[in-house]
Amino acid sequence: MPTTISALEKKIATIQQELATLGPMRPGNLGMQYRDRKEKLGGFWQISYTHKMRSRSEYVKPEHLEAVKQELANFATFRKLTEQWIELGLELSRLKRQSAKPKPEKTRKIRQRAEPDKEPERD
Repeated sequence: MPTTISALEKKIATIQQELATLGPMRPGNLGMQYRDRKEKLGGFWQISYTHKMRSRSEYVKPEHLEAVKQELANFATFRKLTEQWIELGLELSRLKRQSAKPKPEKTRKIRQRAEPDKEPERD
């Protein structure tokens, strides 16, 4: 992991550029489902995913299979890059705080206590 502020900033900029080039994406897992599991007959592709705390499954037509695979790969790349960005951002924040010059402490004037007035002498 880069250890200087400028190196971290460059790496974050690179990640941002990579994220900008990602195409369409979607979360989920792609799996082959069968109408008859024992015989493995009637196979079809199905994508399963969770969005807004709700689990869903969708049938994937054979002509859309490659596009869905690419969208899943893009999403995996997105997750990996954002995780790296967060780690680098945390490290950058830590380094910036460490390198910040501590402000000189204000010196407080300490007042010396005046001696209590002596009682006037009585005649």
